[in-house]
Amino acid sequence: MRKLLLECNAGVSGDMLVAAMLDMGADKEALDKALLSIPAKGFMYKISRVKKAGLDCCDFDVLLDGEHANHDHDMEYLHGANYAEEHEHEHDHAEEHCHDHVLPSHMPENEHLLDHGNESAYHDGYYNEHDYMHEHEVQLGHEFLQAHKPHILANHVDAFEAEKHEHLHEHHHEHRTLKDVVEIVNQVQMTEKAKAIALKIFDILAEAEAKAHGVTKDEVHFHEVGALDSIVDIIAIAVCYDSLKVDGLYTAELCEGRGTVRCQHGILPIPVPATANIVQKYNIPLKLLPVEGEFVTPTGAAAVAALRVDKLPENFQIEAIGLGAGKRTYAIPSILRASIVSVNAMPKDFPTEEIVKLETNLDDITGETLGFVMEKLLGEGALDVCYLPIYMKKNRPAYQLQVLCKPEKVIAMETIIYAETSTLGIRRQLIERSFLERHEEEVNTMYGPIKVKVCDTPAGERYAVEYESAAAAAREHEVPLQEIYHEVDANFT
Repeated sequence: MRKLLLECNAGVSGDMLVAAMLDMGADKEALDKALLSIPAKGFMYKISRVKKAGLDCCDFDVLLDGEHANHDHDMEYLHGANYAEEHEHEHDHAEEHCHDHVLPSHMPENEHLLDHGNESAYHDGYYNEHDYMHEHEVQLGHEFLQAHKPHILANHVDAFEAEKHEHLHEHHHEHRTLKDVVEIVNQVQMTEKAKAIALKIFDILAEAEAKAHGVTKDEVHFHEVGALDSIVDIIAIAVCYDSLKVDGLYTAELCEGRGTVRCQHGILPIPVPATANIVQKYNIPLKLLPVEGEFVTPTGAAAVAALRVDKLPENFQIEAIGLGAGKRTYAIPSILRASIVSVNAMPKDFPTEEIVKLETNLDDITGETLGFVMEKLLGEGALDVCYLPIYMKKNRPAYQLQVLCKPEKVIAMETIIYAETSTLGIRRQLIERSFLERHEEEVNTMYGPIKVKVCDTPAGERYAVEYESAAAAAREHEVPLQEIYHEVDANFT
């Protein structure tokens, strides 16, 4: 099994995650194909190398024209003039752009972007960024390319940047609904798996924004999330993740800063409401750093929530490492390290999943209450519930309650246990289990159709009669329950 391991010691954002995956070998051609097919105009994107704290990192940057530009990386706007002045010197030491070469893997499909009169820009298989100008690092959204190509090629990115700054304080975001975003994603040229990942990330964001604003998902009008650069980031995340051929994402925790940050809705506490709602809903551990700043963006949190599996095994091998650079300048350099790790599979290739076992000891509970608690836990989605007879201190007979559940159900299970019993503590254990694939069938008998569960085992096919279905038939026809079971045995094929 190959997984993606994220070390979010300096938080996580959409562009950092894309850059880290590109650095470890995500398919740039698939990314070009997807981003060039986005049915929107007004953006370019650049993949380059930067130095962060002396480390060579990949940088993925979505550049917007004046109509779509925003303040996402404007430290003075986000945190105030005083913050920007106090931390200006940190940027000089922590980050240094590398302008030596642009990787040539982007260029064969995009030779129409080249200025063929500048032949000195290409040599020894590399493009010299200094001689060749910034526009040859970037790919353009196809509508923007048609509308702006002559302007960009003639006046280089300086003109693009000038237009962006001219309109920065007067534009308004396009307000897209979830339906609008889904329509955009469905037109992008990428695999069905990548498309499903992108839609899942947007759905998680819509859910978080809806909760923050007290509306339904369909009523949410995306602002920062629906902005063009966020759409590009999320599609890029989906395409890069899919191209790495991994089947899950590990991260121990998300490290977040403190204080406040300015966004379209005003000055908000960190983590911002959408981010807080995501980590709460999906049980993602959050660690607050002793520094000011927003290190975890809603896009970054939503991507982790969409792809995360729960626990990194103790032993694994590292196959590849990538470093992704962030744009904001904080006391801690914005670097996301990602690794592809391989985990040894079980000796037999049975499917596995991670579940949680909850247990607590109860010495002052009645049989009626035990039955009621079990009923509520199973009704809320517990995989299994059982009671074990035990002896506690002072030789008191008691029961140990054990509950198996999916990780996302832990809080719901514990809420029931604390509310319905006298326990003061619950033990948690994350465990891995293998299981046999199963499906449900109906067996036609003289007493009507009876449901059975069928699974494939190493010894062959096996089935088990569903008790509730058999019991209902026995009551209806006033026959012994075993008669129903014998009928199923005689008619199962």
